[in-house]
Amino acid sequence: MTTLAVTGHIDLTEDSIPLIRTALADLLTRYADDGQLIGVSCLAEGADSLFAEAVLAAGGRLIAVIPSQDYRRHKVKPDQARLFDHFVDTAEEVLVLPHRTANRQAYEAANTVLLQRADRLVAVWNGEPPTGKGGSTADTVLEARAAGIPVDVVWPDGAARRG
Repeated sequence: MTTLAVTGHIDLTEDSIPLIRTALADLLTRYADDGQLIGVSCLAEGADSLFAEAVLAAGGRLIAVIPSQDYRRHKVKPDQARLFDHFVDTAEEVLVLPHRTANRQAYEAANTVLLQRADRLVAVWNGEPPTGKGGSTADTVLEARAAGIPVDVVWPDGAARRG
């Protein structure tokens, strides 16, 4: 059994999505052979959702880590709500953290849970260093590496962030 957690950028360009979707599918085939793949995701827009989709497509089981009690209501955009709800309904386990509001502390706590559960971390990450705000993709990658958790970076040629 292999448990992969994901961290990654939310603000992917439209042109990046098919590139990352393909790269994730290719990566997960390495871990899905035994039929025991588990993916752990916070189900955010962008990397988290693409990863959850790839885990399910590979025949894996999904664990959802929801950072706060108000996350669905205040952070999931209307155009993402149906997909988010699908992942929650499909997940084998849904952990809603006790934070009342989605804030930096809630995201950092969710990242801690991801790393506690992970055999490996999949980072949909452009390689840029942390911003100093905490809870970023780069921060999670650094925490994983410091804890000795192997990191698979997914950032195919042509991938980019909006803005």
